[in-house]
Formats: sequence, C-alpha cells, structure tokens
Amino acid sequence: MGSLESLLESRCQDFSAARLEQVFNRCFYTGWNTRLYGGADEPLYRPASSSDNCHALHYRHDFFASALHEVAHWCIAGEERRQQLDFGYWYAPEGRSAEQQRAFEAVECKPQALEWFFSRACGYRFRLSADNLNMDTQEMHDSSAFQLGVLAQAKRWQVDGLPQRAQLFYRALCVEFGTTDPADQLCFDLADLQ
Repeated sequence: MGSLESLLESRCQDFSAARLEQVFNRCFYTGWNTRLYGGADEPLYRPASSSDNCHALHYRHDFFASALHEVAHWCIAGEERRQQLDFGYWYAPEGRSAEQQRAFEAVECKPQALEWFFSRACGYRFRLSADNLNMDTQEMHDSSAFQLGVLAQAKRWQVDGLPQRAQLFYRALCVEFGTTDPADQLCFDLADLQ
C-alpha cells in the first residue's frame, strides 16, 4: 500500500500547476515581461499597468488544465490583444444559449487545439471543454462541429508549425516532462475528443 501511495503522490506532483508556472516564467518573463500565476477564482490576463511591473496571466486555483488553457490563449494573442484586459475577449458566463455557445466554440478552436499540443508535451490527458455546464438541457447541443474544428486546427498546426511562443513553450514542456515527440509527429484523433 505504501508504494501505491507514493506512486500516486509522485503522479500528482508530475502534474503540479506550479511546475507549469516555472516553465512559463523561464520561457517568457525576460523576453515578454509576463508571468503565470495560479490561485485565481477565474482566469484573467492583466497587462502591465506600468513599465515597473509585468503582465500577469492568472489561471484557476491550482488546476493544471486551466494553466495550460490560459497559456494557450496567451500564445495565440497578438501584440494588440496582449495590451488589453483578458485579451479584449467577450465572455458569456455558463448558461449560454445555443447561439452563444456556437460563438464561444468558434473562438475556442485555436486555444483548445493548442492546449491539446501542450497536454501531449506533458503526457497529460486533454479534455475538450465546452465550458458551459449549465446550458439549458432542453436544447441538446451538438458539439461535433466544435470537435472537428479543434481537430482540424491541431492538424493544420502540424503542417504549418505552431505559433512562435507556442513552439517555445511546447519544447520547454517536452524537456520538463521528458516527452520526445516533435509537434509535427503527434497523433491527433477525433476519438480523443469524445
């Protein structure tokens, strides 16, 4: 029993979000003046308010997947977006209508595809997130278009290459977590998103 407990404890430490903070901060603090922080009730990106402080990317509590997801958003955001609170994105809270959900999914294909790459680099299971647990159950939502969009984006980045900051973070995660697959050789399958 003792060895099982130590194995589980070791596995939990493997996927400590604090580890992601260290990797992110090593990659992006000096060149991009940005730090990753956990412990937030809700994710938030806050641009630096002066040249004396840094941009802050906050993820929920100590959730590993939340940290990966917020980093994905940051890696995609261009210079102009990185100067805006929460990258200037709109956000409708849980309980979105079917139309609002489709709009949400349309903008989430890229960050979720990138999160999938990051998860693979860590050896962590990726779970597609509709981020709408309170959606009206009378409206059955078909997420197949969202799944196909995320899959298509992942495959597109395999051919075209990851964005610059995403590639840097992907490689740093591979080193940190001891994975070796180049991004263009990963296997992405629709079944993994269901």
